[in-house]
Amino acid sequence: MSNAGYFLANDGLSKKTVYPHEVIPFMDKFKILMGNGTHVEDLTKFEHEDFFYTVIDGTRRWVVYKTPNSGITSKNSSNTRTELHEKREWTPKEGGNLTGTCKVMHVSTSGDARVAASYSVVVGQIHSGDGHENEPLKIFYKKFPGQSKGSVFWNYEINTEGSNSKRWDYSTAVWGYDMSVIGNGKNDYPTEPEDGIELGEEFSYEVNVYKGIMYLTFKSEDHETKTFTKNLMVSEYANKSDLPAQVKKLFVPIGQDGIERATAYKGELGYFKQGAYNQTNGKSPETNMVWCAGAETYGGDIQKQYENGCYTEVWFREATVGPGMPPK
Repeated sequence: MSNAGYFLANDGLSKKTVYPHEVIPFMDKFKILMGNGTHVEDLTKFEHEDFFYTVIDGTRRWVVYKTPNSGITSKNSSNTRTELHEKREWTPKEGGNLTGTCKVMHVSTSGDARVAASYSVVVGQIHSGDGHENEPLKIFYKKFPGQSKGSVFWNYEINTEGSNSKRWDYSTAVWGYDMSVIGNGKNDYPTEPEDGIELGEEFSYEVNVYKGIMYLTFKSEDHETKTFTKNLMVSEYANKSDLPAQVKKLFVPIGQDGIERATAYKGELGYFKQGAYNQTNGKSPETNMVWCAGAETYGGDIQKQYENGCYTEVWFREATVGPGMPPK
């Protein structure tokens, strides 16, 4: 019997449903897209036993976001997700704040180690609603098969000047590796990161955008707290000479060598997303050695993917959303 939608009482498994909005009250500020392509605008008293539900672990309740390697996704992406989408939109100057405490319980066990996106999931992001609809922030967790520790890193995607086919991400490690650390062969994995985060290990993040500056804070017990800042209104990458070495390694070989508009995301509307945005898909690596993971998908059969480890699952126990705040 599944624990989805229930909580444990002293006399066993209670029949009272506990909905995600009762665990994380900000659900009225979001809508959701799930791994079977279903959009839901009102998340009050809503759950789905395959994608979005609650469980209890010890004394704490968690909201579960689960999605396969292949299902039905948005028109602009090859990747399935069970992910919240903030209803409010804001500019970098107006700002916003998102926090979350989560633990990644599973990432796909199928993929190609040479592909940077394999075995990873995005657990929080800022998405642009204007122009190219690029992503000034994606927070990743990535773990290679057979290892217990994975990496947490964050990516900034340039807001491309000209053709969006030339866009690329710059990745920054929090604990473990950044996105550019890949395998030498399909099943040849890098060494496990010594300071990585284990599956099922809690970590938290705060994304605070205030007057055009993004302030990031990452915390996890027994790990060093990490902080970062990034200007979202002035580009660091407006010239070819600004391309970082990791971009030359990952993106230039596949023809993605663009520059960013000088004002980056200034004046563009954006919104927060949170949940499980699976970065492992079934597309052939020959198509794109950064984003096409070549993972097993069982023809899109979601239950078979769940049964055979071809999915991602992320639990959140608390999260908040609100306006940007002066940095502490």
